[in-house]
Amino acid sequence: MAKTIRKYLIAGNWKMNKTASEGAELVNEINLAVGKQSEVGVVVCPPFTALESCITALEDSNVQLGAQNMHPKQEGAYTGEVSAVMLRSLFCTYVILGHSERREYFKETDAFINEKVLAALESSLKPILCVGETLDQREAGETMSVVKTQLVDGLKGVTADAAENLVVAYEPVWAIGTGKTATPEMAQEVHKFIRDELGAILGNGAAAKVRILYGGSMKPENASELLDQPDIDGGLIGGASLKSKSFVELVEIARSK
Repeated sequence: MAKTIRKYLIAGNWKMNKTASEGAELVNEINLAVGKQSEVGVVVCPPFTALESCITALEDSNVQLGAQNMHPKQEGAYTGEVSAVMLRSLFCTYVILGHSERREYFKETDAFINEKVLAALESSLKPILCVGETLDQREAGETMSVVKTQLVDGLKGVTADAAENLVVAYEPVWAIGTGKTATPEMAQEVHKFIRDELGAILGNGAAAKVRILYGGSMKPENASELLDQPDIDGGLIGGASLKSKSFVELVEIARSK
């Protein structure tokens, strides 16, 4: 399955960081550096409160906007929640779903995440579905079974024609914010497993179109080796996305491939 049919994607997950004005400032810096290039897909995912200021700063830019979460319903009595329709009205293109922090702190289940994936696709949002194991699960030899369950249950009802609008991010939970990183070979092993599972779910042709991002502390120091792996199509970037210098460097490394 040749990587040439998949454009690299570098997505920044800002988590609960940056005010509206700080977000606009960061986006302006990113935009000046890589906003005109189109070889690599670039996405920034600010907190909800900064989405509007960021899209204003991204006018006439190839950098796209994403959100960090959404509710599966379009509207209703869901205090504190945000719908796909609301995100689309702010010109969001992507939405991160099933992040390990949502699973851990907010007890989100695969079934609930699946509702969100289907709702996102229905509203023409591109879901970035996050999957990955904890340290305990890895040490118990459960990595592949955990990832398979999250994939199969998270993608129920998704059809092959959605493949080009679907992104999967593999985030070994033990490597997020800890400074630990899976070796390129360890990461590739799981990415290849994900690609094969996507083949079983969507068909091999569709699976070849899905971009699989590495989401375990990718930074300029390790990005090149990770991106050289045949099934790693970019990164879901946490800490390194909060400073334009390191985030732009990651985009440039991907452009050089």
